[in-house]
Amino acid sequence: MTPRRGQPAGAEIRDVRSRHIPVLLSQVLETLQPGNGERFIDGTFGAGGYTRAILEAADCQVLALDRDPCAIAGGAALLQEFPSRLRLIESTFSLLDEVARREDFAPVDGVVLDIGVSSMQLDEAERGFSFQSDGPLDMRMSTRGLSAADVVNTYDEGEIADIIYRFGEEHRSRAVARAIVRRRHNEPFARTLDLADVVSRALGGRRGDHKVHPATRTFQALRIFVNDELGELERALDAAERVLGPGGRLIVVTFHSLEDRIVKQFFTNRSGEAPRGSRFLPENPNQFFEPSFRIVNRRPLTSEKGELNVNPRARSARLRAAVRTAALPRNPGNS
Repeated sequence: MTPRRGQPAGAEIRDVRSRHIPVLLSQVLETLQPGNGERFIDGTFGAGGYTRAILEAADCQVLALDRDPCAIAGGAALLQEFPSRLRLIESTFSLLDEVARREDFAPVDGVVLDIGVSSMQLDEAERGFSFQSDGPLDMRMSTRGLSAADVVNTYDEGEIADIIYRFGEEHRSRAVARAIVRRRHNEPFARTLDLADVVSRALGGRRGDHKVHPATRTFQALRIFVNDELGELERALDAAERVLGPGGRLIVVTFHSLEDRIVKQFFTNRSGEAPRGSRFLPENPNQFFEPSFRIVNRRPLTSEKGELNVNPRARSARLRAAVRTAALPRNPGNS
C-alpha cells in the first residue's frame, strides 16, 4: 500500500489499523463468551469490528445499531457476508430495547457498547470532530439536531462556559467562552481549525503534558453536548437492563472519566453494592431492589502495551462488565 504524499512509509498501514481494529477486542470477546445459537446487540456498530468478531466467534446472531448513516452504509459488505445472522439498523443505542422488540430479537444474551466518537468520524475532516485537519464545525453523529457551530455561534457566554466546564472538564472554561463570544461578534465560526485557534490563544497556547492540544477539552465538550452522549449512555444502560435475559452480559467500553463514572455508578447501584443508609441518614432506595446485575470486574480492564503500539487511541479505554440476574429491571420503560 503506497503512503499518501507527505506521509512516511508505513503510516497508511497504521491508519488502517487504527480505523478498523476495535479497542479491547480480546477482552470484549473473553467477557462476552459468544456461544452458538445466542443473540447479541452491538449498540455502537461503527466500522463493524466488534460485530464481525462476535459473528466469527460462534454461530450466533447480532443486531447492530448506529445512529450514523455513514456507518450503516459502510456495513453493507458485512451484511452480504452474514445475511442470515446480522441485522443492521440506524438508531441511537438508547432505543436498543425498543428496536430489539420490534425486530423480535429479545431477550438477548449480550449487549456491547463502545462509547464515544469512532476513529472513522475523527479521521474524516468533513465530519468536523477533530482539529487535526480543517473541516466544517459540525460534530453531529447523525445528520439531525444542533451542530457545534450552532452552539458556539448562538449560545450565550455563560451557557458555553458551562458546557465546556461540565463536559470537557476545562477549568478555564470562562476564558474560552469569553474568547469565543468576542470573536463571533466579528465573524461567526464555521471551521474546526478556526475554533481551535481561538481556544488555543485564549489558553495561552498551553499544552499541559506537551501532548494534549489546548482545544482538546473544548472540542470534547461540544461533541458530547451536541450528541447528548451522556444522556444517551444513561438511557442505553437502562435499555440494556430491560432487554438482557438472565445470565446475559453487558459490556461497556468508555474513553473518559465522565462516561466511566456513569457506568461504574450504574453497575454499583444495580448490583446492590451501593452503600446502605445509616440510621442517621435518609434510607438508600437501592436497598429495596433485588440486584439486577452481578459485577464481573470491579476494576476496569485496560489496553495492553501491544494494542497501544498499534492503536494509540486505546490508551484511555476502560472496560466494565456485568451479568444480568433474573430480577425485574429497575426502570421498566414502556415494555
